[in-house]
Amino acid sequence: MTIRRLENVGIVFDDLAAAIEFFVELGLELEGEGPVEGRWADRVVGLDGMRLDVAMMRTPDGHGRLELMRFHTPKAVGAEPDAPVNTLGIRRILFAVEDIDAVVAGLRARGTELMGEVVQYEDSYRMCYVRGPEGIIVALAEQLN
Repeated sequence: MTIRRLENVGIVFDDLAAAIEFFVELGLELEGEGPVEGRWADRVVGLDGMRLDVAMMRTPDGHGRLELMRFHTPKAVGAEPDAPVNTLGIRRILFAVEDIDAVVAGLRARGTELMGEVVQYEDSYRMCYVRGPEGIIVALAEQLN
């Protein structure tokens, strides 16, 4: 068996609207949103009586997608708030961006926290981490010429 591609990454939020707004600010496009429920969904994820809202976000190149979810039932299980980057499990996603300073300025104007600072890695990238909605960590990288 061979994996053909990474189709999407799913992230659970309590405030789905704020998550959509954050990722739109980053440049992702809202592809669609709607409810998910029913026995078929329960069977796929192994949760009885599952009901959630989902928003599909697409990167501008059309190749990457994020599935943003808000669970109504069963209620989402909370994780440690503002967990550090070295916490076990999936801790961050990275986006390649153009003009990292402008991206960071736009996010900070909306209240997003810069975790450290924007730094240059060799002659390859300028990078930083920001803390997004509900404590998720998003890495940004601008490739240098």
